[in-house]
Amino acid sequence: MHILVRRYEPSDQEAIEMIYPNAIKEHINPAFLHAMTQPLHITISLFFCIGAYLLGGSVFLALISGGAWVGLVYCCCYEFYASYVRERLRTDLKDIPGHYLSNPDNCFWVAEAEMDGIHRILGMVAVEAKDDGDGKKHGKLLRMSVLSTCRRAGLGQQLAKTAEDFCKECGFTKIILSTSSVLRAAVALYNKMGFKLVLVNTESERPKWLVWMTRLKIMYMEKIM
Repeated sequence: MHILVRRYEPSDQEAIEMIYPNAIKEHINPAFLHAMTQPLHITISLFFCIGAYLLGGSVFLALISGGAWVGLVYCCCYEFYASYVRERLRTDLKDIPGHYLSNPDNCFWVAEAEMDGIHRILGMVAVEAKDDGDGKKHGKLLRMSVLSTCRRAGLGQQLAKTAEDFCKECGFTKIILSTSSVLRAAVALYNKMGFKLVLVNTESERPKWLVWMTRLKIMYMEKIM
């Protein structure tokens, strides 16, 4: 299958609005499993189960109580990613030409291939220029997403390499990105491409209580050009 990575065109919008939400929401289950294996959430789950049993003397009540907590954690993991998708679809992804293509230091690409005689969009990536504060700029890699059926085929690396080459051509000092700690495949890809971890924290665009419930950590990585 020949894959072409090219600049975004308006006709790609419908495919992007399908691929991006689906790709991001695939993170929900890994995030939930991560959260529920953390000592804090294990302790809280046991507290609700044992407490309900001691108070009510019913195994059923204990299971319902513990299950309610587990369900709440899942809902928080869902909302963490779903709210992020909603925000992206109403901001930069709603106007890709205006946000990315109107500035020569920004760009947005899609990966396209012909499948069964039909040209399909399989993935996307973007770069946004950021000022270093000394007259120089660096690039921020954004919106990296690949169709689930095309994973492990080198498409992610091809998209990231396209973004990296663009940053070099623009004379950027470095390229930066952020990703979630549960996205092990993505982290492995970035490590393979020479990105270095520079910071891990819980700072996010999402509300602090939601980050606390999901127990997610944000990894900030960079590659010097």
